Amino acid sequence: MSLKFIGTEKHMHDTIVFPAFDLTITAGEVAAICSNVNVREQLIDILLGKKLLSNGEIQYSDEKKLAFFFLNEGLHELLTVQELLKFYHQLYQSKQSLEEITRLVQLDSKKNIKIKNLTYSEKKRVQLAYILIQNAETYIMEEPDQNLDIESKRIFIAVFNELRKLQKTVLVLTSHLETAVTLADKIVRLDDNGLHVIQTEEGESEETPKETVIEDEIEEKIVQPIRFEKIPTKVNEKIVLFDPPEIDYIESTEGQTFLHIKGENFHCSFTLNELEERLLPFGFFRCHRSYIVNLQKVREVITWTRNSYSLVLDDGEKSSVPLSKTKMADLKGMLGLK
Repeated sequence: MSLKFIGTEKHMHDTIVFPAFDLTITAGEVAAICSNVNVREQLIDILLGKKLLSNGEIQYSDEKKLAFFFLNEGLHELLTVQELLKFYHQLYQSKQSLEEITRLVQLDSKKNIKIKNLTYSEKKRVQLAYILIQNAETYIMEEPDQNLDIESKRIFIAVFNELRKLQKTVLVLTSHLETAVTLADKIVRLDDNGLHVIQTEEGESEETPKETVIEDEIEEKIVQPIRFEKIPTKVNEKIVLFDPPEIDYIESTEGQTFLHIKGENFHCSFTLNELEERLLPFGFFRCHRSYIVNLQKVREVITWTRNSYSLVLDDGEKSSVPLSKTKMADLKGMLGLK
């Protein structure tokens, strides 16, 4: 069963939370809506039936067949993993194999440990097992991979792939583009200006006319990289200049460009294409449609699935940025890897 948003609109008093939009998520598909926290919380409350839409409708088979994974979910801390999951198994009269679910989220070795003694990531895996027990048709996932360790991220991705095979419908609600890129097949951004489709790297290449590709190749051969010593940003009406080596990575979101430097974000007036050209001599690499990374800051390349990759940076935040499938091949060539 699909999940359909039809002319779905919400406003509060005189403020538009999000204008009318249409979106269909089919069985076996994972879709992500990127938005700010307010939009995300409003959508969740509407899906829970706590709030009403201003206009339009949301169609799904049965509210009892919706399962929610919340960012902030309280668990019974004094119970063991096995006790808690058995409780939920009986509560939902589930026919799912509890042993199989425990193995899927890789909690076999933790089943006799109390919830309070688990790490944050392990608790999120317990939460994941809890919603799998429900065997819903549609899963609403709020920031599912936020602050997870690498092992747990791999487990979540594997579970998402399993849900695809089972023809489940999955909606990811997130404020982070990397989460959407890593987990979802279809990505959209929702704000007070409406719904905007975010193209994937593969989608862009399919739509690019051959003539444009040829022109780009010719232009690439003619134009030489420009050495630009400082990158300007604007902070409180002041222009601040950064040396390229200071920059960890660059992100484009909602048509705006931000430099990420030591855990802080700085708005930049240049586009990603302009910055890619200017920063090429300094070891920067366009790893994704929406990201440029300083290769000197890359510590690790993580393979989530055959088509999903991330770069982990050696900065204070241990930041992670997406690496597209096509760019992975380019990166291997640059590093001399086969």
